Amino acid sequence: MADYFKRVAKHTATRFWINNVTREEAELALSAGAVGCTQNPSYTWKMLSHETEGEYAKGFLREIIKEEPDDTEALVKLQKTLVGEVAKKFIPLYESSNKKLGYVSIQGDPFHEDADTIVRCARSNREAGPNIMAKIPVTPEGLKAISILAAEGVPINATECMAVRQVIDACEAYIGATKDMENPAPMYFSLITGIYDEYLHNQVKNNNIDIAEDVLWQAGLSIAKKVHQIVHDRKYPCGFIGGGARGLHHFTEMVGADAAITINWVGTADKLLELDGLALDRFHAPTPFSVEDELVEKLEDYRRAYFINAIDPSEYEDFGPVVLFRQSFEKAWQSALDLIAEERKK
Repeated sequence: MADYFKRVAKHTATRFWINNVTREEAELALSAGAVGCTQNPSYTWKMLSHETEGEYAKGFLREIIKEEPDDTEALVKLQKTLVGEVAKKFIPLYESSNKKLGYVSIQGDPFHEDADTIVRCARSNREAGPNIMAKIPVTPEGLKAISILAAEGVPINATECMAVRQVIDACEAYIGATKDMENPAPMYFSLITGIYDEYLHNQVKNNNIDIAEDVLWQAGLSIAKKVHQIVHDRKYPCGFIGGGARGLHHFTEMVGADAAITINWVGTADKLLELDGLALDRFHAPTPFSVEDELVEKLEDYRRAYFINAIDPSEYEDFGPVVLFRQSFEKAWQSALDLIAEERKK
């Protein structure tokens, strides 16, 4: 097998995480050099509707609904079970790295994201394995949950970050909660560069905004570069995850960053292995001022993401790219609920 990801890890600070994996994909990713795994609320539907994994997932579901009368709770339990099985595959890496690598994160019900529900589900999901990481959206309620769970020693993936300020708020919440702890559990933040770029491309197309593709292509990457510099300058003790890849460049252009980039196996990781390109640091090439100027001038939602004080925490949940991201979760979660209802009829 090509060793692209292993060469990236050898020659740069960039690491490879895998996203929403089947059992086979988890094993392939680990063999290719993956050091972590993220699962989002779409995962259970992917497994239930998967050509080869569907019956495996439904087997767990049928046992769960015998004992659990509530469909949402049944789905939460199914997610915990399925992700727990994946987490077992990462345990050897978790143990051999002295708990630095091998984390598998779970993000719960996208329709119930109040702090109390997030905290309750995170505590429950931790029962699925020592390397389970709570994946929490950076919204006002999510920030409350981060503060509570970080103080309890729960590993955290602060997700749905589209704006620079979201990252800062998440890191500050973590620092505030762990300042008196000798060995706090780790926290990563996930900057969802790919979805952010997808959102901006839709805005440009739908509103006939006159902006060069060469400029637009650099929007999410420029946000990532600013975040990377701020985290370095402020010495935040938090890991950087880049996510939401919508093209190979959302990995290749991030190579060189002190970050973990999470990608799907099919269509991204497998293609990068097939290409087996050079492990070059592309991330530290600065974004030209002229590019940033044009993005700031023409795209309001770039300004809100790029400038620290251009967005308020009360606006995080309704920020356009965050809404786009969550819609995919909600659709998949609802599809899984519909299938559970059908299974009960059987």
